[in-house]
Amino acid sequence: MKKLFKILWRILFGLFLFSILLVLIYKWLPVPITPLMVIRAYEQNQDHKEIVLKHDWVPLEEISQKLQLAVICSEDQNFLKHNGFDINAIEKAIENNKKGKRIRGGSTISQQTAKNVFLWPQRSWFRKALETYFTFLIELIWGKERIMEVYLNSIEMGNGIYGAEAASQFWYKKSVKNLSNQEAASIAAILPNPLKYRANPATTYIQSRKNWIIKQMSNHGKLLYNK
Repeated sequence: MKKLFKILWRILFGLFLFSILLVLIYKWLPVPITPLMVIRAYEQNQDHKEIVLKHDWVPLEEISQKLQLAVICSEDQNFLKHNGFDINAIEKAIENNKKGKRIRGGSTISQQTAKNVFLWPQRSWFRKALETYFTFLIELIWGKERIMEVYLNSIEMGNGIYGAEAASQFWYKKSVKNLSNQEAASIAAILPNPLKYRANPATTYIQSRKNWIIKQMSNHGKLLYNK
């Protein structure tokens, strides 16, 4: 039994060191592929569909600040203030879910980035615990600018479309650095369910979300990251 515990301890310690090494590597290098990309490609293959995987990494300075601001206003308005976890948003989500309203998450951009890059989309307490762990690591090691850069280069933004540049090219046939406020807001508006919603042309629902995001953008102020 002692030998078994020793082996398990070594495995866990090895995984711990590997996770830190992976986070350190991705602090500097682009993320080439994520678990979700692999899962979606597998699902497409199982459904006998063409495998679509469009993913073009671009540095943060080449991503329109309009889009950066739009996703903050849409997904996590306290992104620049919290340490990875928005307690108020989590409490509101819990209250809404208790009242039987549509299930809402309290995930921050940092948490979404941790899940997208290192984990899988299944809901479970184990995965949530790992998400918390990786969120803590990337907040500690990467900082806000890198988190936003990885988030906008890795997030799903359509069927087989990953990252801001691929999304901008797919939805508007232009580079992400040239997006207008309206275009940036429309891409941010579909993020809750990018496989269901379309950024262009926008449905009535997405147009309503887009108008709300643009209003939030005008009230948010300048986008200043903490160095």
